[in-house]
Amino acid sequence: MSMREARSRSRTGQTMTRSRTRSSHMNSLRDLFEEELKDLYSAEQQIVKSLPKMASAASSSDLKNAFEHHLEETRGHIQRLEQIFERQSMSGKGKKCEGMEGLLKEGAELLQTRAEPWVKDAGLIGAAQRVEHYEIAGYGTARTFAEHLGEQDIAEMLQETLDEEGAADQKLTQIAQDVNVKAAEMPAGKSGADLDGEENEDEELE
Repeated sequence: MSMREARSRSRTGQTMTRSRTRSSHMNSLRDLFEEELKDLYSAEQQIVKSLPKMASAASSSDLKNAFEHHLEETRGHIQRLEQIFERQSMSGKGKKCEGMEGLLKEGAELLQTRAEPWVKDAGLIGAAQRVEHYEIAGYGTARTFAEHLGEQDIAEMLQETLDEEGAADQKLTQIAQDVNVKAAEMPAGKSGADLDGEENEDEELE
């Protein structure tokens, strides 16, 4: 590579870097609004992948049905966001919701934990409500931004999703009233570590 080519590539790289930096800046409420929408879009896509696993792990039929019902709602939320992106002539891609990724990672760890069925259900409800509260905060913020930007139609669409998220959270609270009582009635047993140790001892004896 000649010195001239090297300098040329260096200038090109600097230009691309400056371009990426400028695009990451948010100079207006609309910029912030679009970032919030992208964050929600990424979050919803992650949730769609996680809900079937949570439904499969649930022992309570009510909880399983609630997860399956909300899965269909979540798919509708994604479609609603895509309609908003189309109206705004923007793409929903390019942002990963790390907050939702962390919440779902904690939920995934729970799925791998050995626990009595009612105890695991209680944990699943707690994990799911953390997700719902994250979304409620996000959609509430996005709706308020839309109102201030004069996007009343979009604000109403976001409010529709917000209402569904709130209803899902309330449904989980109702289910928890029964699940938590049954989980509390379970006798205190050995920890997962103790049970794993016993399994290892059994394997050694064999």
